[in-house]
Amino acid sequence: MLNSLKSPLLLSAMLSATLGLTACSSPSSESTDSTATDSAATDTAADKLDTKFLTIATGGASGPYNIIGTSLSEVYVKTFGVNSKTQTTGASVENVNLLTQGKVDMVLALSDVVTDAVEGINNFDKPITNIQQIAVLYPNVVQIVTTKKSGIKNIEDLRGKRIAVGDQGSGTEVNARTLLEGFGITYDDVTVDYLGFAEAADGMKAGKIEAAFFSSGLPNSSLMELEQGLDLQLITINQDKLKEIIATKPYFKTFEIPAGTYGNDAAIPTAAIMNALLVSSELSEADGYKLTKALFDNLDGLKTAHQAANDISLATAREGMVAPIHPGAKKYYDEQAAK
Repeated sequence: MLNSLKSPLLLSAMLSATLGLTACSSPSSESTDSTATDSAATDTAADKLDTKFLTIATGGASGPYNIIGTSLSEVYVKTFGVNSKTQTTGASVENVNLLTQGKVDMVLALSDVVTDAVEGINNFDKPITNIQQIAVLYPNVVQIVTTKKSGIKNIEDLRGKRIAVGDQGSGTEVNARTLLEGFGITYDDVTVDYLGFAEAADGMKAGKIEAAFFSSGLPNSSLMELEQGLDLQLITINQDKLKEIIATKPYFKTFEIPAGTYGNDAAIPTAAIMNALLVSSELSEADGYKLTKALFDNLDGLKTAHQAANDISLATAREGMVAPIHPGAKKYYDEQAAK
């Protein structure tokens, strides 16, 4: 009888103890799960963009724009899982127009073209107000080439010659026209062929043109190939005269093509224009911040893709911006400056 009474009492005590332990441990368990969930949500948010697509307009298939743009696109796919791709184009002017029209999300363009767009001059009927700048990238070097037998030594010697000036409306064509005019030469004084890098190189090989403008990072792959089968001569630009042009066209800078770049024995004085990385002003501040940060976090990979990217630097990324800075990019740069 005693044993039969003790068993229910013992069972009841054990159940009470178990329930008490469960009640005590439950809040702690819920708190831990909630913290883990919040942390995972934060990590996921940091690794995602508001936008689901990111198309980058570049330039010709063989140019540094396309090579660097493709590498940057791969960074964004890997970092954010976004559907990112590049689009080959006629470069700067077309890129700005595509961005303005909402057909692409990010573009590379020359600073002289961007300046024209912001001011609404030359290739642009009115000021463009819906583009913003992420970064100043690397210099596009004006490389004017001919053959040694042509006798052309400097830019003034181009008068009366048949020359390739880049695709119509490209950054190469815009700065070719500006530089020629700065030296008192208009398109009426030369015979102009609107040819991209590869086509211009073919024209040089075939003897159909006497000189060509190549505006890109160093080295230009089309020129490297051209150098192999042609007695190439780089044309110089007088630096004193260039400084006069810079007084009214401040996006230009004096520059030298280093000796040995294309088999040249000495450095060649020329001009350069900084490249700009642009996005739509509709891009969220959060996305602008993340895209800028990913660019500089993965700079070593871009440098591996093309040596022109060696001149991209966090220290100079805001120097000489020609379009309004994107607020997300500004936030990133301000954070870095405060470190």
